[in-house]
Amino acid sequence: MPAVEVNGLIRDYGKVRAVDNISFSVDEEEIFGLIGPNGAGKTTVLRIISTLLRITSGQVKVFGHDVAKEADEVRKLISYLPEDAGAYKNLTGVEYLYFIARFFGERKEIEEIVERGIKIANLGKRIDDKVESYSKGMTRRLLVARALMTEPKLAILDEPTSGLDVINAQEIRKIIQNTASQGTTVLLSSHNMLEVEFLCRRIALMDKGQIMEEGSPSELKSKYNAANIEEVFVEVIK
Repeated sequence: MPAVEVNGLIRDYGKVRAVDNISFSVDEEEIFGLIGPNGAGKTTVLRIISTLLRITSGQVKVFGHDVAKEADEVRKLISYLPEDAGAYKNLTGVEYLYFIARFFGERKEIEEIVERGIKIANLGKRIDDKVESYSKGMTRRLLVARALMTEPKLAILDEPTSGLDVINAQEIRKIIQNTASQGTTVLLSSHNMLEVEFLCRRIALMDKGQIMEEGSPSELKSKYNAANIEEVFVEVIK
């Protein structure tokens, strides 16, 4: 059973069709990339899979659960990190992790969840400082830790390294790889083509609400005689 099954998905905003009859699937323990230019419909798809947006028509399943009919069951299996996510600035990093962990477990489980979060964030002594004192990179690492510390079956990450410097972005990519190797399926969106090529086993390239291409990075590079996925991206959407 695939981790994610999307069949004939359509999402309209009034007269605007943001997602136009797309289908794809994500295998268990796979890192799958959804890429495309701004306005392609990627974030809409991620929000639908996360149960945050309703479907106009079509069907989406997460580990066999229909997101429209079994949203509560889907939410037990996933974690979603939006591109514009923020943390409570008046809390310390560890207080924020405890705040989130309380939604997912009893006392002993909470301690284990937070311990994983501290390890993932890897902020050292700064985990005890208030979030308002963090750099953007530190905040993003805390947020990635929040998304992954609960060991979700499916992690949905929208631009996980957005705006980060090379060192912080590399650290987060390692965290994502390690999480997938331990059994979590990852569905991510990114404008960083190097990141997509490095992380993803397969990718789907969207433009104007449709999937234009799908396959492994090596398959797509071969098909377009391209040196990298960035060249494939430009060729497909031009």
